[in-house]
Amino acid sequence: MLIPHQEISKETLYSLIESFVLREGTDYGTQEVSLEEKVEDVIRQLEQGVVVIQYSEEHESVNIVTKDSLGL
Repeated sequence: MLIPHQEISKETLYSLIESFVLREGTDYGTQEVSLEEKVEDVIRQLEQGVVVIQYSEEHESVNIVTKDSLGL
């Protein structure tokens, strides 16, 4: 099930994205990128529709995934 990011409170959305960024360990190359910048990058991707928030009832978990990975 996809959850529109606009329906999540700002605090919850930030915590969700922060958890995702820390869990993913994204590699930004040789330049240092702050946690805040990484979170803002994911927020931009949500607003642009590149990524979506997916809830799995089976696993009772939330994840951020690309629309392409879902075939959307």
